[in-house]
Amino acid sequence: MKTIIRFLAFLVLISLPLSGCREAPQSRLERIKQAGVIKVGTSADYPPFEYVDESGNKVGFDIELMEEIGKRLGVKVEWVDMPFDSLIAGVQEGKIDCSISAFNYTEERDKVVDFSDPYYTAEDAFLVAETFTGTITQPEDVAQYKVGVQSGTTQDDWLTNVLKMPEQNLFRYDRADQAALDLKSGRIEVMMADAIPAKALAQKIGGLKIVYTGVLSSGPMNIVLPEGDTELAAAINDILKQLKQEGFIDQLAQKYLTE
Repeated sequence: MKTIIRFLAFLVLISLPLSGCREAPQSRLERIKQAGVIKVGTSADYPPFEYVDESGNKVGFDIELMEEIGKRLGVKVEWVDMPFDSLIAGVQEGKIDCSISAFNYTEERDKVVDFSDPYYTAEDAFLVAETFTGTITQPEDVAQYKVGVQSGTTQDDWLTNVLKMPEQNLFRYDRADQAALDLKSGRIEVMMADAIPAKALAQKIGGLKIVYTGVLSSGPMNIVLPEGDTELAAAINDILKQLKQEGFIDQLAQKYLTE
C-alpha cells in the first residue's frame, strides 16, 4: 500500500508545472522592454549636447538622439541627471541602464564599462576671457595658467596625465557651466572642454572666446553601456546604424552643432 501511495505521489509531482524551478534570468534589454522604460544617465550642463532649457526641459543633441533610440526600442527614456564623474559608476552599479553625455572612449573607462559604436567625433578647445592677455600658441602653453576643467572628463585626464599640469594650477568642477562662470569672473584663466560645448558656453555667458581647437583628448563620442551586455549593445548599435543611414544624426548635427 505504501508503495502505491508513493508511486501516486510521484505521478502527481511530475505532472505539476515546474513552478518551483528557477526561471532563466531576464536580460537587461528584456527587463527594459517589459518595464517600458530605459533609465539613462546624463550631466545636463554641456550645451549643445545636453542642457536644461528655460522651461526646465532637458534638450540637446544627445538628448534628442537618445529619445529617438528609446522610441525605436519601444520604451520611454527616464532621464537621471547626475554629476559627470558619477555616470560611469552609475552604469557599473546598475543605477542607470546606460549613459549619454558626450562621452569619449578611453582604455581606462573600457576596463569597467562598454561603449556603443561612435555617433559623433569631437575636438577639444581652450576657452579664455575676452580680456585674456596671455599667449597660447600650442596646447602645452596652458600649463602656466590656472586651468579649469570638468571633473572626470577626457580633458581632465589629458591635463592630469598627458600634460601633467601642476596641481596648484588645475581646478576641477562638477559642472562645465561653473567653470565657465569662474573663467569670466577671473578665478581661472583658461578652461578646457569639447569644442562645440565651449562655443555654446561662450555664446551663452558672454565675455569669453576660443583661442585653440584640436583633437587632444576628444574624438568619437559613444554611449556608455554595462560591461558585457552584448544584447543591449547590439540593439542600440543597430538603431545608431539606422539613424546614420537615414541622415537623422546629420540632421541633429545641423540643428545643434553648426556655428
